Amino acid sequence: MIANMDNRRILLTIFTTIILTSTINCELYTAIVDLEELLDSESILITTLDDYINNVESKLKHLRLYQQKYYNEHLIAKQNIQEYLSNPINAYLLVKRLTTDWKHVEYLIEDLSNVKDDYPLILNNSKSDNNEEEEKNGGLKLPNDEDLNGAAVALIRLQDTYRLDTNAIANGILNGIQFPTELSVDDCFELGRQLYNNGDFYHTILWMYETKKRFHLYEQEQQKQQQTKYVDILEYLAFSIYMEGNLQIAIDLTKELLQLAPDHSRAKGNLVFYENKIKELEKEHDNKIKEKRRPDYDALPERELYEMLCRNEIKPPQKVLSKLRCRYRKKRHPFTWIAPFKEEEMSLEPLIVVYHDVLYDDEINTIKQLAQPRFRRATVQNHKTGELETAQYRISKSAWLKNDEHEHVQTVVQRVEDITELTQTTAEELQVVNYGIGGHYEPHFDFARKDEGNAFKSLGTGNRIATILFYMSDVLQGGATVFPSIKTALWPQKGSAAFWYNLHPSGEGDYLTRHAACPVLSGSKWVANKWIHERGQEFLRPCRLEPDPIEPDMRLVNK
Repeated sequence: MIANMDNRRILLTIFTTIILTSTINCELYTAIVDLEELLDSESILITTLDDYINNVESKLKHLRLYQQKYYNEHLIAKQNIQEYLSNPINAYLLVKRLTTDWKHVEYLIEDLSNVKDDYPLILNNSKSDNNEEEEKNGGLKLPNDEDLNGAAVALIRLQDTYRLDTNAIANGILNGIQFPTELSVDDCFELGRQLYNNGDFYHTILWMYETKKRFHLYEQEQQKQQQTKYVDILEYLAFSIYMEGNLQIAIDLTKELLQLAPDHSRAKGNLVFYENKIKELEKEHDNKIKEKRRPDYDALPERELYEMLCRNEIKPPQKVLSKLRCRYRKKRHPFTWIAPFKEEEMSLEPLIVVYHDVLYDDEINTIKQLAQPRFRRATVQNHKTGELETAQYRISKSAWLKNDEHEHVQTVVQRVEDITELTQTTAEELQVVNYGIGGHYEPHFDFARKDEGNAFKSLGTGNRIATILFYMSDVLQGGATVFPSIKTALWPQKGSAAFWYNLHPSGEGDYLTRHAACPVLSGSKWVANKWIHERGQEFLRPCRLEPDPIEPDMRLVNK
């Protein structure tokens, strides 16, 4: 470290001076003339020591700025933790503070002195969810670079799904609602850098332009305090624009960079590369930034319809809505004749109903408490191997609860049987899910299709005949359960439960039940679900021989 070397050089000067004065000038007290020379030596020591103190104080001042930033933000968060973390900008910035920002703190501490052995908690980089690793960190749970990248991608997922303006997000405005937190130059730059590392050059351009614009809004003194350098912004921006096919703009930005940093070796090489490349092209390129989205954006056939439903921009035709009814529903259990369920029809084909006020606060609290210590990244089943694996199209954490773990779990499972009139002896355990920053689950089927022969094979209970989904929290923005094929959206309402059959009475899959969990824009979404299987339902929902509806072509659902 250069700064550390400066400190050592100053200390070396002090010690050298002391040694020389103590060895060369013996018996100085015996003559005034020698004592006068001591004043000169003292002056050097004072000046040298002052330089050292100023050097240390400068670094301490920077550390104090970081400490105040952390402290002030932490005070705000503590006032209402749930509300604070419900803002995805706050959630992203929390991860950033404890990753890239904290690294700057570590560098400053290492510059000051070798305190690594004295402060293992501060300088320990072994960050993991593993309990053993947490013990090494003194019980601290700290994010890593993968968490930071995931938080950045999640924020962009929200931007795409809900069509949020880049400048609005940077100003803390989400879907028209103003939140108190804004993004600084460094925050925008780090977001763009994460996207650049992912090869997402379209969004890198959006966020580097925002960084560039915000950079110029800062006064000179403020610019000294931030880590982001203007030449770095230009370099990332120029290459991303080149990757999007806009060579002339990339050349102009690189020339601007070289005016600021003439010796920038990468920029020199890039400029030559861009100019040679543009000569090779036979046709002229449009200098406007092309609106390209992430590479996998169009991999989902009903993407546009799915996102329109998430934004609540589309609903079923009025002739369909006019046939839907609400009622008090009596079931087989005698108690339901005294206290019938509140049933609301959301769709008739396929039949999707919502039952209101069927989950109570004490049950919700118990289920959350039991599930939280066991949370792991939610998985999906590989349709070829039948193995469980993580996937980018499902971002959440989940846990499974056995029926006999708590009386509240038993009560809820019994209520599922009362509501659905289907046996729970062959159902899967109660799955509890919490969606984090931009948490979502893209359109999927709950049942196994014909080419997925290994799905649920180990259970030996047949296919998933039905799904019941409990909502355990309200969600401020986003988080709907949507069915693209029937243009229907279910919005989370604490204490309610949605129910639908995944299979036709014949046992064939109902392809109209393809559904998705929209990204949570703001808030925390908690759900619990039971997947009910075929075995044991033979006399409760008998098979029929009528032909099933024709399977819809998912490529045509947007048309």
